[in-house]
Amino acid sequence: MKHRSLATLLMISAGAVASAAPPASSDPTEKPVTVTPETVKTSPLLTPWTGPYGGVPPFKSVRVDEFSAAFDLAIEQANQDIEAIANNPEPPTFENTLLALEMAGETLDRLETVFDVHASNLNVGPIPDIERAVSPKLSAHADSITQNRKLFARIESIHSDVFEKKTVELNDDARRLLDETHKDFIRMGARLSEADKAKLSQINSRLARLFTDFNQNVLEEEKGHVTWIDDESGLAGLSESAIESMAAAAKEKGGKSAYAVTNTRSSMDPFLTYAENRDLREKVWRNFYYRCDNGGQYDNKNIIREILHLRGQRAELLGYPTHAHWRMESTMAAQPEAAMELMMKVWHPAIARVADEVADMQRIADAEASAAGTPKIKIEPWDYRFYAEKVRKEKYDLDMAEVRPYLQLDKMREAMMYCAERLFDLQFERVSGLPTFHPDVTVYEVTRGGEHVGLFYLDPFAREGKRSGAWMTDYREQSGVGLSADDRSIPVSTPIVSNNSNFIASSGDGPILISWDDATTLFHEFGHALHGLSSRVRYPSQSGTNVARDFVEFPSQILEHWLSTPDVLSKFATHYETGEPMPADLLEKIQRSAKFNSGFETTEYLACAILDMKLHETDASEIDIRQFESEQLAAIGMPSELPMRHRLPHFSHLFSSDAYSAGYYSYLWSDALTADAAEMFEQSGGGYFDETVAGKLRDHVLSVGNTIDPAETYRAFRGRDVDTAALLRKRGFGSAE
Repeated sequence: MKHRSLATLLMISAGAVASAAPPASSDPTEKPVTVTPETVKTSPLLTPWTGPYGGVPPFKSVRVDEFSAAFDLAIEQANQDIEAIANNPEPPTFENTLLALEMAGETLDRLETVFDVHASNLNVGPIPDIERAVSPKLSAHADSITQNRKLFARIESIHSDVFEKKTVELNDDARRLLDETHKDFIRMGARLSEADKAKLSQINSRLARLFTDFNQNVLEEEKGHVTWIDDESGLAGLSESAIESMAAAAKEKGGKSAYAVTNTRSSMDPFLTYAENRDLREKVWRNFYYRCDNGGQYDNKNIIREILHLRGQRAELLGYPTHAHWRMESTMAAQPEAAMELMMKVWHPAIARVADEVADMQRIADAEASAAGTPKIKIEPWDYRFYAEKVRKEKYDLDMAEVRPYLQLDKMREAMMYCAERLFDLQFERVSGLPTFHPDVTVYEVTRGGEHVGLFYLDPFAREGKRSGAWMTDYREQSGVGLSADDRSIPVSTPIVSNNSNFIASSGDGPILISWDDATTLFHEFGHALHGLSSRVRYPSQSGTNVARDFVEFPSQILEHWLSTPDVLSKFATHYETGEPMPADLLEKIQRSAKFNSGFETTEYLACAILDMKLHETDASEIDIRQFESEQLAAIGMPSELPMRHRLPHFSHLFSSDAYSAGYYSYLWSDALTADAAEMFEQSGGGYFDETVAGKLRDHVLSVGNTIDPAETYRAFRGRDVDTAALLRKRGFGSAE
């Protein structure tokens, strides 16, 4: 059973159970095909993938009405696979137990892949109801694995032979797979009594439903709330491309007014940055930041309280002080205290920097009020981005609106693929004819030296039913079972990965312009994709991004640094009208302002991470969500001029799964590695394109997956442990600056 069905299901942390494409045939005169267990058996949802490259996802053949029956059959088959392993009459060995477990449930793996893709990207029609029905079944299936007494006895016997009796020798990657699997089973309740196992299953089943409900509510709030603009005076300050996107959004939403700001971050951020109408900025801000906190049908506060209560019960049942201790046991930080120590080390200089940033903004706002003869204002959260841009212009003579015409989405895509080739010898070539789940999706074959490496799917645009943000997904994980331990050159199963974003499509035929932050996100997610594509391991559950939560962001965050390199900007940052490259003086201004607004960026993120940890370090099941937010933020000295990046009622990282619960700190932990690694490139002879350092990053980080402890992985790359002071230097904080 591959990682998707074992670890992902065990943690109930699939990023999303997904959406479905329309039936293959949409002819209204065609009689519907009755779905039965017999007809579904031959459905593309359950049969091995066909086509080139070792098979590809059959997106064009998906029938929504087959999902429910397909899941029933796939879960039944996966259960049979598990029972066959558990009841094997032969003495337990790595091959007939651990390796067999890696390969079990492949049909369910493929089905989940297709369903997850659709639920994350096309969550419309019957999909929400299917998701609600399926998630408890998947939870029960996961519990049936870790609670299988005979299966765990076999794993425990092999573990004893290898680590205690030392009568069996395994290669290093197999030893780690065995040890991590053994720990996972214990962490998920394998040693509980039968009565406690039943309690745990009830908790997990209820959590699975609550996660789905939380996520669906966020989608509905984003879909249902729009800020309409009738008067063109409300567009003052906005770029032509932003106005075109707002006009297109208005048409898509029914045309109540000429222009619309949708309730997504990709629409909100540029509006708050450039719109001169302060009242409209506040309206857009409140719409976005009070998602799922309106007391209505999609309010998530009661769901959060129940999730917190159940998480506390589960941790106690499993013998952990808190949910945070349970979740963090398998991370680099290992304990909540270690994560809090790093966060508070950065928090205090971050809020000190915010005070400086606000003082600069307030000075400009006061001067404008005096010049206009209007009442002075106090900087509020809906003002921060707007006045920050004025400060940037004053301090660095840089207006990010001047940068946007040079950031064409297609050119930025070319830029990130250029970096992949320069750094890791990976070539990307667009291919046609492969099935995709939406016309927006493009597919690229990835090669190295003419040899096939994998496939990369790119889905860049926002649409109804697509969850917000940006993410990377594995459609198929790399594996090389059967190769010798030291031969990682040719995987038996090549990876298929995707990047998904929410850029606003152009209303016309012109190029799509994106912000600097959007370009950074594009590079970030591509870093995850490269992590998956570069994997060269034997066992699928150890491949690519299947690493500790606080290590997985390291490859993605390090790739962000290449966006601002002169080599990339001079080649790919070209003006959308003239084709001229970005002027040298503008490039220099970008370099000089690299640490600008670092107080805001660090504080809005860290506030979320700190509250996440505080929520899960104690019993917070009876809290008033708004009161908890305000009291905890006040306790740590949160500046009133900016909000948390994600308020709790719509904080999907924490409550649409267990994935980032007590784990949002991971971005900071990984960024400590990133900052230190960036200095390694900067101090090398070749800078960010130094071949030796890039080779070490590929060979010691990207290719090894979870075959090695992440701390050892980093030491192999860097030659020493991480220097966390580099994190402060990167952000320009304190004496480390």
